[in-house]
Amino acid sequence: MTKLLFYVGISLLVIFEIANVFFIMPMPGSQEVNSLDFAYFLYNWRWRFRLSLGVMVLISFFLSSWKKLWAPLLIVAVWAMVTYMCNFKMAAEVMFYQPSTVITNPIRNNLVDSNRLVIGVEHHGFAKAYPIQYIGYHHQVLDSLGDIPIMVTYCTVCRTGRIYEPKVNGEYETFRLVGMDQYNAMFEDSRTGSWWQQATGKAVAGKLKGEILPELRSNQMRLAEWLKLYPHSQVMQADPKFQEKYDSMSVYETIGKSKLTKTDTTSWNQKSWVVGVKVDGKTKAFDWNQLKRDRSINDQVGATPIFIVLLDDHKSFMAFQRPSALDSFTIENNILSNRDTKYNLKGQLLSDNSEIKQLNPIHAYQEFWHSWKTFNEDL
Repeated sequence: MTKLLFYVGISLLVIFEIANVFFIMPMPGSQEVNSLDFAYFLYNWRWRFRLSLGVMVLISFFLSSWKKLWAPLLIVAVWAMVTYMCNFKMAAEVMFYQPSTVITNPIRNNLVDSNRLVIGVEHHGFAKAYPIQYIGYHHQVLDSLGDIPIMVTYCTVCRTGRIYEPKVNGEYETFRLVGMDQYNAMFEDSRTGSWWQQATGKAVAGKLKGEILPELRSNQMRLAEWLKLYPHSQVMQADPKFQEKYDSMSVYETIGKSKLTKTDTTSWNQKSWVVGVKVDGKTKAFDWNQLKRDRSINDQVGATPIFIVLLDDHKSFMAFQRPSALDSFTIENNILSNRDTKYNLKGQLLSDNSEIKQLNPIHAYQEFWHSWKTFNEDL
């Protein structure tokens, strides 16, 4: 009987360690099921499970008489190997490290290729750009913009970036990458251990479930275009410690290498690109192929008239609120036009024939269609 308890205990320990990783990592079938609450339960009770099962294994081992001691020791070795792999090789935070120091340079000292795509953010006169090649590996970078702490995030499996102010209930928080759910990166805050979605900034499990991080509006564009708009911008530089990892991301922007990150060039399939727009709590997705073809899309999201434009490089895009549903905008030579009224890419009026001096930019993200439709209900 004691031998049976030993084998059962070891088997449950192996199953537990695998399950503890399986439901929060992109393993076959793990991301298609709604298992978040179960995964969070396993993770939060992990030491209780390990301790109770470990005590059962130890007691049953010493109470049993073994003719061949190598058999149980071999089984324990298998368990130890599984535990090591699950916690020190397959865990998200040991696969994708954060930089200990974020290196940024002004344009005169910048070493990043100007053709690289960046996630750019500007707030109260301060501007920074973060190459997707770098933040795609890190998944999150904690930095500051002026005197505001920011959390720059990117999920390669969803192909989308967000920038948040890591403030929870009025206090600044630190986060670590804990895994993913529904193919979207998840972060854990240090104080409560709650889990937060990258795509929404929402806490989806734990004490703070339902809370949402404040988001800063950002733009995805070529670094060259960003620096034309914000020549005073700082640019994140490569951390030499992670150069090999960055090199592995060198072609990600145009060609995903793996099954998880490769792009479907046709429209409205799981891995097709869309531009997701968010304004006044409403969201809508637009086909990237249509944007490439037409260069501008005039539509509305909820009750808000909007337009999206693709810049001359055919990679950078922006979205603005239209002054009224009767206005229709086009883009030519990176100038926004509504009949004879012209605006620059900051939305500033260039002519004198309109009372609307400033167009309001709005949140717009490039994203895989499977991600956008999963995390946005009002499509």
